[in-house]
Amino acid sequence: MDIRAELEQEFGNWPGIIAAWGQQRPDASALDDGTSQIAWAELSSRVDRIAAQLLADGLQRGQAVAILGTTSVAYALAYLGAIRAGGCAAPLTTSATPRQLANMLADSGAIHLFIDREKRAELIASGVDLGSARHIMLDAADADAPAMDGWMAAPGTAPDIAPPEPGDPFNIIYSSGTTGTPKGIVHSHAMRWRQSVAGFQSIYSENARSILSTPLYSNTTLAVFLPTMVHGGLARLMGKFDVGQWLKAAEAMRATHTMLVPVQYQRLLSDPAFDAHDLSSMQIKFCTSAPFSAELKAEALRRFPGGLVEIYGMTEGGVVCMLQAHNFPDKLHTVGQPVKGHELKVIDENGNELPPGSKGEMVGRSPTMMSGYKNQPEKTREMEWRDAEGNLWFKMGDIGIMDEDGFVQIVGRAKDMIISGGFNIYPKDLEEVLMQQPGVADAAVVGMPSERWGETPVGFVVAAPGHTLDLGILLSEVNAELGKTQRLSALYPIDELPRSHIGKILKTDLRAMLAEGV
Repeated sequence: MDIRAELEQEFGNWPGIIAAWGQQRPDASALDDGTSQIAWAELSSRVDRIAAQLLADGLQRGQAVAILGTTSVAYALAYLGAIRAGGCAAPLTTSATPRQLANMLADSGAIHLFIDREKRAELIASGVDLGSARHIMLDAADADAPAMDGWMAAPGTAPDIAPPEPGDPFNIIYSSGTTGTPKGIVHSHAMRWRQSVAGFQSIYSENARSILSTPLYSNTTLAVFLPTMVHGGLARLMGKFDVGQWLKAAEAMRATHTMLVPVQYQRLLSDPAFDAHDLSSMQIKFCTSAPFSAELKAEALRRFPGGLVEIYGMTEGGVVCMLQAHNFPDKLHTVGQPVKGHELKVIDENGNELPPGSKGEMVGRSPTMMSGYKNQPEKTREMEWRDAEGNLWFKMGDIGIMDEDGFVQIVGRAKDMIISGGFNIYPKDLEEVLMQQPGVADAAVVGMPSERWGETPVGFVVAAPGHTLDLGILLSEVNAELGKTQRLSALYPIDELPRSHIGKILKTDLRAMLAEGV
């Protein structure tokens, strides 16, 4: 296979390219998790053996293969093996409850579950019904469950399977639900091809050395992992983010690419040892998944080598915006512009398109939209919006403003908007004022039920190290800077804001704290 020619096609054979890299770069490093390393020839062989055994076990084309555990070389091999077999990778969220995990497993329809010992012990101890899926261990063999190395087909075995079709499912990503079963977002091979290949020809090559410290079950991680793999590079996988270990690994491997969420940028840049590390090999740093302040972007541009690219979008698809912060230093308050082939509109509550500079709900469409939520067509319909010509758009779930140059500023989440006395209040506006106050290290604002106003905004604040906050004085000073309808009713101290694995503030947890009397 001429890999470069294949990568220039509108649609190509993803598994075939992985196999071709095994032939063309047999001894080059492909995966490394700090404990295990694997070269491209061995990766290709093992992916083939995993795929062959999945098929021998009865895997059907397009059927899910569930994966649950800490990110590792074995985890990545299971993921790629599922794709090679014509199946659909279904990485499950390790932070979910045992009941949620059991529901996700059942929802996916998987007959295989690749799992590590820690998560298997947790699930078995919980007593949840795990169905009949066969367990294959990502680490050492366990009772009733073989280790992946011993389970896979014999060396030299290759699967007999036709190349994927554009509409075949590639993966299911389960969203971060707080109750019940998170929604399963289905991505097709066509969607992943466009996302991993078409937009990254000038960014990735076989010389890419990417360091990744967010979980492989997150679309955040896949946004760099998949392009690195399909372009024949090296992916350094970290099971857990640690500032010191990240700096040490990035320097030692001469990392060229990374994906970090904002809180990770903050922790890296705050580390006293940051500037002592040689990160001059870094070419592109990506960021996504949570609000990235203009101040933090500016600091990263000053102190962190390489270009800085913020990505805005949803796992479901819709529109993707990119901000090349190193090229647009005057637009750091935005998330950039829609990328080529992507469209964005700002609409009012009646679905009318608003002019540039207006604040409203954002909808988007593009070639990289999900196939739908697995087994939940009604949820899929809820996020759809159609224009006057009947074209399908996805509701992005955010309130935003698009300026005359097409740059997009996010005002806040639509579901987090507070309606107080009939006025719309955007928590981000209030959070920005809180963050400007001396001694405040972190802040979040949520709506609290109010008999008088329907809802009223309240804030949670984290004190900076060495500071003691007088909440009464702080509340008065903040409210003096806010409009009359925006004023906070109360402030609550908190040691640390609850965050997801990718750094998003869990406002549902904060609302639950309020309901319980904080």
